[in-house]
Amino acid sequence: QVRLVESGGGSVQAGGSLTLSCAASGYSGSSLCMAWFRQAPGKTREDVAAIYVGGNAKHYADSVKGRFTISQDSAKNTVYLRMNRLKPDDTGMYYCAADECPGYGLGTTPYEYNYWGQGTQVTVSS
Repeated sequence: QVRLVESGGGSVQAGGSLTLSCAASGYSGSSLCMAWFRQAPGKTREDVAAIYVGGNAKHYADSVKGRFTISQDSAKNTVYLRMNRLKPDDTGMYYCAADECPGYGLGTTPYEYNYWGQGTQVTVSS
């Protein structure tokens, strides 16, 4: 059974930083892609960043490019999301997702991931 455990959310003021982490266990597929999505109240879940675990491919949503960095510890099947220069618009529940990497590259929509963490809240105040 695949299990994703997230940590690192919290409350910060605009301009501050947070680092989220997500550890995957129980996965036995041939490749592993992991991603972060977020969802604000009343809004749909949107992609934030994705990474090919054990590889070099990364993806960032336009809204976070230059501010967020996704990284990995492939030996631990763990990914991190370093969030700098946070804005109030970054507020939401952040979810980690994982699945076998699609043949065309990184998945960037929620429909491409079957395994999800419980979510961690990020609140950015102005």
